[in-house]
Amino acid sequence: MHALIIEDEPALVEVIEDILRECGFTSFDVAPSAHSAIVAAALRRPDIITSDVQLKPGCGIATVETISQAAAIPTVFITGHVADVVRRLPHYRVIEKPFTVRTLTAAVAAAMLEATNDDAARARSANAGLR
Repeated sequence: MHALIIEDEPALVEVIEDILRECGFTSFDVAPSAHSAIVAAALRRPDIITSDVQLKPGCGIATVETISQAAAIPTVFITGHVADVVRRLPHYRVIEKPFTVRTLTAAVAAAMLEATNDDAARARSANAGLR
């Protein structure tokens, strides 16, 4: 599985990547800016996105909104600006910095499960229309 880490702090990127690797992710793109994240997602669609809100330059919320226009991708925001995410994207997972291995692991598992359930519901709906 492939992950896109949108984060501009290299030390934090290493921590996030290590945790995602433990969650079963095997390849990673790291994007320190909004532009580089959009380009990375266009080149290779991630199975999950982790994103900070404040980027240098850019906004992680707007970046995820742009990327998600093409396809819904499970996303976990990792930020000190939880209220901003909740206000703008209330259905997205968000954890506050500083975070623990347990909180990120749980958020990733929940986001992936929700995506799987959403895909299954869409498939059932599409199959019901064929009857």
